[in-house]
Amino acid sequence: MMPERRISISTSSLLLLVGAGLLLVILWQLRNLLVILMIAVVISSTLAPLVKSVERRGISSWLAVILVYLGLLSLITGISLILGPTIIAQIQQLFDKLPGYLDILQTEFQNLVTRRGFTHPEVLDFINQLLDIQSLVSWTLSYSQKFLIGVSGVTRGILGGVLNVILAVLFSAYMLSGSKKLIKDIVNLFPYPWDERLEAQIIPISQRMGGYIQGRLLVSSILGLAISLGLRFLGISEFALGLGTIAGITNLIPFFGPVLGSIPALIVAIAQGGWMFLWVLLLFLFIQNVETYVLDPLLVGSSVNVSPLYQLLAVLSGVQILGILGALIVPPWVAGAGVLLQNLYLIPKLQAQGQAISLSEHE
Repeated sequence: MMPERRISISTSSLLLLVGAGLLLVILWQLRNLLVILMIAVVISSTLAPLVKSVERRGISSWLAVILVYLGLLSLITGISLILGPTIIAQIQQLFDKLPGYLDILQTEFQNLVTRRGFTHPEVLDFINQLLDIQSLVSWTLSYSQKFLIGVSGVTRGILGGVLNVILAVLFSAYMLSGSKKLIKDIVNLFPYPWDERLEAQIIPISQRMGGYIQGRLLVSSILGLAISLGLRFLGISEFALGLGTIAGITNLIPFFGPVLGSIPALIVAIAQGGWMFLWVLLLFLFIQNVETYVLDPLLVGSSVNVSPLYQLLAVLSGVQILGILGALIVPPWVAGAGVLLQNLYLIPKLQAQGQAISLSEHE
C-alpha cells in the first residue's frame, strides 16, 4: 500500500498565487491601454535619434520633441497633399474595376482548364463555385477585416482607432521628453544590482527597437517607389502609384506582406492580357530578391539581430492578437527582448563558462 503524500501550501505561496492571478486579471482589463503603451514605446524608440540630434544643438527636450513631431507632421501632410489625391483616385478606380478583372480571371482560368482537358460537367461546376466572384469578394473582405483589427478589439471603429493613435503619440512624446526621469523611476523598482543592469540595457533596447522600425519604413518606401516606377515602365501607368503604395504598405509586414502586395498588381496584369502577367511577376520577384538579399540584411537585419524563425513567430502571434497592428509592433518588442536575453543571460553565461574552463586548465 502506497504511503499518503500530503501537499502543504504556505500562506505566503497562496498569497503570491492569488496576487499573480489578480495581476493577470487587471492586465487583461487594461489590455487596450497596454497596447497603446507598447505602440508609444515603439514610436519613441524610432524617433529617439532625431530628438537626440536636435537636443545636441542646445535645445531643451520638450522643444526638441515638439520640433521633431511638427517636422514629421509637416512632411506627412506635404506628401499627402501632393500624392494623396492621385493615390486615392487610383485605388478607388482599381476597386471599381476589380469585379470586371475578376470576371476576366475566372474566364481565363476556365479556358485554361478546358484546354487541359478537364471538361467534365462536375469539374467545371466545382471550378465555377470555387471562383464564384461574390463569395470570393465577401470572403476576402471578411478575412481582411479580421486581419486588420485582430481579435483584441483595440480599435473600435475609425474614431476609436484615431483616438488610440493620438494617445500613443502623446505618450511617446512624454517618454521622449522625460525619458531620463521615467527610466530612473522604473529601474528603481528593482533591487540592487538589477537596477543598474537594467538601466544599462535601456539604450541598446531602444536602438534595437527603433532600428527595426526605421529599417522597415525605409525598405518599404524604396520598394513602393520601385514597384510604382516598374509598373509605369511596363505600361500599367493607370494604377502604378496606387499599386506601388499598396505594395509598400503591405511590405511593412515581414514574410507575408510582399505576397499580399503583389496580388492586386497580378490581377490587373492578367486583365491586361498578353505577356503582362509574366513581366509583372518577374518585376515583383526581382524586387523581392533585392529586398531579401540586399535591403533587409543592410537596413533591417543588422539592427534586429533576431533569428528569422523568431521573427516569423512574432509576426504570427502579433497578427493573431492584434491584426496588422500586431505584425508591426510585436517584432520590435521581440528584438528588444533579445537584447535583454543576450546581455543579461547569454553573455554572462559564456563568460562564466570561459572562466571555469580557464580555471580548470590552470589546475
